[in-house]
Amino acid sequence: MGAIGRYIFRTTLGAFLVVLVSLTAIIWVTQALRDIDLMTNQGQTILVFVGITGLIIPLLILVIAPLALVIAVAHTLNKLSTDSELIVMNAAGMSPWRLFLAFLAAAGVVSLMVGFISAYLAPKGLRELRNWIVEVRADLVTNIVQPGRFSNFERGLTFHIRERRSNGILYGIFVDDRRDPKERITILAEQGTIVKNNNGTFLIFETGSVQRQEAGDKDPTIVMFGSYAFDLSRFSGTGETVTYSVREQYLWDLVWPDPQNPLLKEPGPFRAEFHDRLLAPLYPLAFVIIAYAFLGAPRTTRQSRGMSMAFAIGSVAAVRLIGFASTAFGVHVPAMLALQYVVVIAATAFGLFAISRGMILEPPAAITNAIETFTARLTRLTSRAATT
Repeated sequence: MGAIGRYIFRTTLGAFLVVLVSLTAIIWVTQALRDIDLMTNQGQTILVFVGITGLIIPLLILVIAPLALVIAVAHTLNKLSTDSELIVMNAAGMSPWRLFLAFLAAAGVVSLMVGFISAYLAPKGLRELRNWIVEVRADLVTNIVQPGRFSNFERGLTFHIRERRSNGILYGIFVDDRRDPKERITILAEQGTIVKNNNGTFLIFETGSVQRQEAGDKDPTIVMFGSYAFDLSRFSGTGETVTYSVREQYLWDLVWPDPQNPLLKEPGPFRAEFHDRLLAPLYPLAFVIIAYAFLGAPRTTRQSRGMSMAFAIGSVAAVRLIGFASTAFGVHVPAMLALQYVVVIAATAFGLFAISRGMILEPPAAITNAIETFTARLTRLTSRAATT
């Protein structure tokens, strides 16, 4: 790769990183705002909030990276064309393949990154997210009950404490349990302690009473106690057996799954996810070939590149949407999984053929003229409306 190739390689990767970081940050913020209650309502710090929501970033990059690469390639080619560098290179006898190799090298780097994220990093992040949520739920048992506040773990279950000492002992405990429509349970205790052991998480009440009132009974039943245990395991997640979903499986787990995995009862999702992961590193290569086929040919300053860029983006979007649809329908119809391979191979072969022939891919003149006519009419109508 000569000086020109290195220049194109650096420019393309630089633009790719800018686009990737920008799009990922925007989408991550929109997703993270959904879980803002984790910090505001459930007593977690901003570091925990950022850490938990940040674990979905590898999954976002997996989807965004190929599209960001297309935008970077389009930006680089448009820059070279605007500065008339493509025309000069073509006039100097540089073949389209020599220029294309720099973009192909950038696509190779992105493909390796996408392959690593698809095989390991994305499922690792989702696994850590699941484990971290379980830990946060366990902390909520201790932290969500604040002195002087009525706190709800779930609908129909209310907690209140008068005081919490530094040694962890709770004083003046009130629990109202209306989860069972046939029975209401009210617990009053002078003090209590949260205990965690191998059997789960329990709130141990000391010196108090349990009031039970069944539906239809006028008078409740009151029982005095010296010690009483209330099971909190279902709220803390303690003792739960974590079963990772298909998206949380590493690539080698999809190739050689554990026979004891309960998800194998339905092999369709495993099969569809495996083919989607296997094809993920090929999308950056295919997208670069498609983009270069539409935009790589030299044009004069009088020749517009707008329609070619629109068709390049549309072609890339169509290939990726067919891939998503193939994976979705392939869960129940295995033959549909072959469609994504056919589309990627066909688009790649056509792009390579166009590049080797030096073809200028443009939409038919009829479509171009129709769009120009529509744009001109819309401009005139807008001008008249503004004048009126």
